[in-house]
Amino acid sequence: MPRLFTALEIPRDAALSLSLLRGGLPGARWIDVENYHLTLRFIGDVEGHVADEIANALDRINRPSFPLTLSGVGAFGGKKPHAVWAGVSASPDLVALQGEIDRICQRLGLPADPRKFTPHVTLARLRNASPLDVAQYLSARGNFSALPFRVGRFVLMSSRDSVGGGPYIVEEAWPLVGADTRASSRFASASDASRIMR
Repeated sequence: MPRLFTALEIPRDAALSLSLLRGGLPGARWIDVENYHLTLRFIGDVEGHVADEIANALDRINRPSFPLTLSGVGAFGGKKPHAVWAGVSASPDLVALQGEIDRICQRLGLPADPRKFTPHVTLARLRNASPLDVAQYLSARGNFSALPFRVGRFVLMSSRDSVGGGPYIVEEAWPLVGADTRASSRFASASDASRIMR
C-alpha cells in the first residue's frame, strides 16, 4: 500500500521561485521541482478501506480558498541537520484547514502526529552535511520570499518508498470554497517542471 498524506500543491510560479534556492550546499539531495508540496497531515500506510473512509470524511470539509506566501528558509535536525526547507508566512486559514484534517484523521482512529505542525516545503534532504555549511546556506537565503498564491484545493497524495521522496501522485482533490477551478491548470506538472529546470 502506498504511503498517504494530505497536502497543498505548489503552483508553477512559486515552484520556480523555490527552484532558485537549489545548489550551494554540499551533501544536499535536491527535491525535484514537480515533487514540491506542503504536507498538511501524514497518514501513512493504511488499508484500502481506511483510505476510503478518510477520503469520504475529507469530502465534508467546507473551507474558503485563501492566499499563501512562501517565505524564509530553515533546517530540521539541529546539530545533525537532515533537511532544508522553505517556510510559510503566518496563515490562520492554513492552520484551520490543517487542524480540521487532523481532527478528522484522529476521529477515524489514526494516531495524533507527535510533531507540531510546521508548514514548509522540503527543498533538499541532507546527508552528512556540516552544520556550518547549512548555517551559511540559510543565512545567505534568509530573506527568501515568493509572490503570494491562492490555495484553491487540497489533495490526498501517495508516495512509493524511494530515496528522497517522490514520485508523488495526487489520488484525490477537494476544492476550497470560492476557488477558481481554472486555477488548477496553473499547477506544475512533471512536464512543466522539466521546462522550468532548463
